[in-house]
Amino acid sequence: MAQILDRVLNGAAIAAEIRQEVAAEVAALAARGVRPGLAAVLVGHVPASEIYVRSKVKTCEELGIFSELITPPETVTTDEMLALVADLNRREEIDGILIQLPLPPHVDTKRLLDAVLPEKDVDGFHPVNAGRLQAGRPALAPCTPSGVIEILKRSGIAMAGTRAVIVGRSDIVGKPAAMLLLNENATVTICHSKTRDLASITREADILVAAIGRPGFLTAPMVKPGATVIDVGINRITDRADFDRFFAGDAKREETFARRGSVIVGDVDPHAFDLAAAYTPVPGGVGPLTIAMLMANTVKAAKLRRGL
Repeated sequence: MAQILDRVLNGAAIAAEIRQEVAAEVAALAARGVRPGLAAVLVGHVPASEIYVRSKVKTCEELGIFSELITPPETVTTDEMLALVADLNRREEIDGILIQLPLPPHVDTKRLLDAVLPEKDVDGFHPVNAGRLQAGRPALAPCTPSGVIEILKRSGIAMAGTRAVIVGRSDIVGKPAAMLLLNENATVTICHSKTRDLASITREADILVAAIGRPGFLTAPMVKPGATVIDVGINRITDRADFDRFFAGDAKREETFARRGSVIVGDVDPHAFDLAAAYTPVPGGVGPLTIAMLMANTVKAAKLRRGL
C-alpha cells in the first residue's frame, strides 16, 4: 500500500504500482494466448493531445498491451469517423477504443462516443456503462474518477461512512466520481457553479473532490480542517498576478514560471492544502492515475469480452 508522506498523496507512486499489476495481468493473459489491444484515435494536430496520446501508446508498449494509433485528418467527417469506429468494433484483436477529445467542432462527438461498443468503451463514457455504474454492476468506469478511488484506497483513507463533497458535475469526472464514492458507502453531495452558499457545504466534507475546471477555485475558508482534498483540476496560468496569488515565495515554481512563462495549478488554491490531513498535489496527484486506469480498463475489457 502506498504511504502518505507529509500528507501528500503520491499519485505517481500509486500509478506505478497499478502499472506493475497490469503488466502481471497482461503476462498471465499472454500465457493463455490473449493479448489485450487498444486502438487510440487522434484527429488532427493538437499538440497537447498528441503528447497525451503518445504517452498512452508508449505505456501500452511498456506493459505488453497491443496498441494502434489512428490519425485521421482534421477534415474528417462524422460519417467517416463512424465508419472507422464500426471497423474497430468488429476487430477481435481490439479490446478498447479510445477517441481522444476534443474533436473538431464539425464532428458530432456525442454520436461518435455512443457508437463505440460498451464492452470496448475503455474511457467509460458510453451511456450503457454509466447506467451499469449507477446500478452497481460490472462496468468500465471513467479513468480519472477510478483513479481518485484508487488513490484513496491505496493510501488507507476510509470512505465508508464519510461525508464526500464533489465540486463539479461533468459526465467525465464529477458524476461518475459521485457514483464510485457512493458504491464505497460514502454519503455524497455534488456541487456546481450554481450551488448556493457553496462554502458551507464544502466545509462539511471529510473527502473533498475538486473537479470544476477553475484555477484555485476552492480556497482555504472552503476546506474543513483535517479533510482529505483530491484536486482533479489541471489549469495553466500565465498571468503574473495569478502566479503571485497562488505561488508567491515558491522558488521552484518561480523558476518554472520564468523559464516557461506558465505554471500548472489545480482547482484548489494551494494555500488551502495547509488545512488538509492529506491531499493530492498538482501536478503529480490524480493526473498520473488517468493513464494507469486506462491500461487497467483495457485489460478488464479483454477479460470481460472473453468471459475470463
